[in-house]
Amino acid sequence: MTVFSHFNFNVLDLEKSISFYKEALGLTPVDVKEAGDGSFRLVYLGDSMTDFRLELTWLRDRTEPYNLGECEFHLAFDTDEYEKLHAHHKDMGCICFENPEMGIYFISDPDGYWIEIVPKKC
Repeated sequence: MTVFSHFNFNVLDLEKSISFYKEALGLTPVDVKEAGDGSFRLVYLGDSMTDFRLELTWLRDRTEPYNLGECEFHLAFDTDEYEKLHAHHKDMGCICFENPEMGIYFISDPDGYWIEIVPKKC
């Protein structure tokens, strides 16, 4: 039997990404692993309500943006404060796509990864 553990995004600016995820989604670091030689750092972010983790991987020698292809993958978050969160993301300027017909929208993080925001169903 298996259960979800975590999902990884590689990032160029770790502090900028940690800040973004805290401001945009309320995620905070719950664990950090660092190579003894400083060549990489893994920061695991959590939502304080589930065990799922978003792993941010920073590689010291990486200087070029990551090729995300056509961004046909994404994380999704449910929220019971959809309108409030939408207004907050609009103020942050991070909404990259809206689909009013489906009642969802996407935000983009500093590295271009898309995150879907979905209203929680009652």
